[in-house]
Amino acid sequence: MTAVALKSVDSDVLAEIQGFLPCATPDRWIENALEHPALMLIDHANCEKKAASTAISLINRYTNNFELLNKMSRLAREEMRHFEQVIALMKRRRVTYTHVSASRYAAGLRELARRDDPGKLIDVLVIGAFIEARSCERFARLAPHLDAELAEFYTSLLKSEGRHYQDYLGLAIKVASGDCIDGRIALFAEREQRLIEAPDTEFRFHSGPV
Repeated sequence: MTAVALKSVDSDVLAEIQGFLPCATPDRWIENALEHPALMLIDHANCEKKAASTAISLINRYTNNFELLNKMSRLAREEMRHFEQVIALMKRRRVTYTHVSASRYAAGLRELARRDDPGKLIDVLVIGAFIEARSCERFARLAPHLDAELAEFYTSLLKSEGRHYQDYLGLAIKVASGDCIDGRIALFAEREQRLIEAPDTEFRFHSGPV
């Protein structure tokens, strides 16, 4: 898929996400991804599983929030469908699904989360928004450099990943019940930028540049 075609897909959502994220993915990370296509798919599959698991965890913990239950139920189904699509790609490309360690990214964000509700829930939702936004941004950055099948697949994920970002952020704002969460967003944005731009030791879907 050409860059021109990509720009026509969900341009409003992409523009919103680019405004939300504190920085763009470094070019060196794109080079890392192209150097390690099998590892990129393996860790992408892991990310989809973890995203579904996070949504289910929120469903189990916050049973009195019906909007959260509905949005997270849909999100979990979509993430598991994406997982199925990634492993189907891996099978066609004869990529063995080996174990790889988690990146520092999610853990680095969660270090800043508060321990008690409602602050804890707000922070978890804001973190979810950053993870989904970064995933969406990276799909868009990668697509023009990939073969036709993978470019089409990653472009197809933009709409759902963009909606997941919006769902997480919208829920965080509602849980805050009128309190401004800009300060929390800024706190996580600063950490997110360091995690994305600082040199990393291992390539992962959410790693910094190696």
